[in-house]
Amino acid sequence: MLNTSFIILSLSGLEETMKHRVHLFSLSLLCYCAIILVNISLIITIILDKSLHEAMYIFLCNLCINGLYGTAGFYPKLMFDLLSSTHLISYAGCLLQVYVIYSYATVDFSILALMAYDRYVAICRPLEYHSIMTKQRIYVLVFISWMVPFFLEAVAIILTASLDLCGSHIDKLYCENWSVVKLSCTSTTVNSVFVGMVVIFFYFCHYVFIICTYVPLIKVCLRSTEGKKKFMQTCLPHLLCLQNVTIALLFDLMYARLGSKAITQSLRNFMAVQFLTFPPLLNPIIYGLNLTKVRKRIRGYFDTKV
Repeated sequence: MLNTSFIILSLSGLEETMKHRVHLFSLSLLCYCAIILVNISLIITIILDKSLHEAMYIFLCNLCINGLYGTAGFYPKLMFDLLSSTHLISYAGCLLQVYVIYSYATVDFSILALMAYDRYVAICRPLEYHSIMTKQRIYVLVFISWMVPFFLEAVAIILTASLDLCGSHIDKLYCENWSVVKLSCTSTTVNSVFVGMVVIFFYFCHYVFIICTYVPLIKVCLRSTEGKKKFMQTCLPHLLCLQNVTIALLFDLMYARLGSKAITQSLRNFMAVQFLTFPPLLNPIIYGLNLTKVRKRIRGYFDTKV
């Protein structure tokens, strides 16, 4: 049993790719800078333009803020490791990274669920929209969408931190809850039940809720040309973002639970960074290109600069 107060964990995800570390560092830096640029651009656009202070754009702004929060828990450490010959992290730092990365993933699902509900009310119950989606209710929903994932992940971290470790080697680019739990030499049943069943089932219900919301929404949209236009402008980007996040998280779950040494390290690394690369990079781009108000505001901003 290891003393967790002083334990240093090793990460092995980069061992086979260190001969390409300069190229990987450049690519990671470019990707991280792009994520920061597109997300901050959309956040500033929504904050500065009062016409965008509506539910859909407020939710979108929070989605971008969450993207910056999640990637901050991954890219700086990755780039530091790419420049270092050893890939070590303290146990406390490891748990912090787990908390940031996986609370980011669950907050993403919560916000996407809110966006789906907002589109449902706007298109299926337009006359009641402003009485349902009041400013006060919007802020309460946003608060809940952050606090519930933070609480659930905090419980998961407390359960993980209570385990006695008998190992210090993590076969991944970054710390992941299941990878840390596997190092334990005591029973991990509670962790497996809470994280593997309660949390995953809870967010699977989010996905089902979003899909169920879209069934009546699509029916309404197909009845008119205006409805089809609304669907293409506001619902399609939401569905693309949902599938983007869902597929990326499925890759991560497959990696964590079914990862095999038979799979090449490069493929395992690709599976590991899916939800930390594509959603935060593509979500603001998808929305920025499809939402007319946002696109016009960004274009107008650059036109005035020119």
